[in-house]
Amino acid sequence: MNWKMVGNWAGIGAIAMVLLAVFLMRTNRWQPRVITIQGAVIRRDGDARRQVPISDAVVTASDGVTSVSTRSDASGYFSLNLKAGVWPKQMVNISFSHPEYRPLNLQTEIGLRKAETKLYVAAMEPIASPESSNTGQPASVVSNIRIRYTVNSQSEVNIGSAVKVFQVVNQGNVPCNGQSPCSPDGSWKAASASITMDAGVGNEYRNVRASCIAGPCPFTRIDASGFQGGGRTVTASALDWSGTTTFLLEAEVFRTAISSNVRKSYPVIYDRTLNFTLPVTEEGVSIEAEIDGAPMVFPLSPELYLSWATCIVRTNNEALKSSVYRCELKPGYRF
Repeated sequence: MNWKMVGNWAGIGAIAMVLLAVFLMRTNRWQPRVITIQGAVIRRDGDARRQVPISDAVVTASDGVTSVSTRSDASGYFSLNLKAGVWPKQMVNISFSHPEYRPLNLQTEIGLRKAETKLYVAAMEPIASPESSNTGQPASVVSNIRIRYTVNSQSEVNIGSAVKVFQVVNQGNVPCNGQSPCSPDGSWKAASASITMDAGVGNEYRNVRASCIAGPCPFTRIDASGFQGGGRTVTASALDWSGTTTFLLEAEVFRTAISSNVRKSYPVIYDRTLNFTLPVTEEGVSIEAEIDGAPMVFPLSPELYLSWATCIVRTNNEALKSSVYRCELKPGYRF
């Protein structure tokens, strides 16, 4: 046997295997990488209207070596990065836990090629329905529910007007001889004057206008740069290259005021959950309801505490934001 030839062929085979491995890695663009996992946690229910988001659920992703955890927000959304490199064809386990729901496990496989963006929806089963926790006592009835809140709006109120008269004293037909101020063509000696008005703190002038009302008005020019934009203070200036003239400065005075309007809306009720939305400018939210026929008002504090329901709120991530409220009845109550 020619051992030298065998060794040569073995070397060629080893080189071929290395080249093949490099080719496969380049073809599949394979390399350890960070995986982003995102999705939503909801309650499992046959009725889609009752598949409400689950907040504060613990979400853990693990590849068997590295794990990372996060919690779902008020909309049920979660996002986490598995910071360790994930190898191809490796299984990643995603677990979900919450005190009021049965644990849930999902698995996903990371392929050779770049993993597709996938949204994971975890439907968790409640440990016990609220009805099953009754003590045998009749449930209190919550009815005639209304949401009351205040919206503040900014408005401008016309509180009056302002008028001032000023004069430009001058003698007509006097040559300028290059002594400023002169008429626009430089021929006649001119004079100028100005007047300023202050609307006061919190006020501003609008629709400001200045006019010549007496004297040789055709031989005057008004400078509007000091008042055409309005504001708290305005200034009018005038140039006169003939006899004495009289000017009138007028404006409307506006004050910015905050007005509060009380509004009411009605929630949407599915099973044991009520939902309602409010504009982000809302203030002083309260719930008006009857408990066993007795009318009551329940102010909804920042802690969202109600004696008969558990509430959460979230803000829509949209250009026109709104606050989304969800309240679920506590045991011993029913709609």
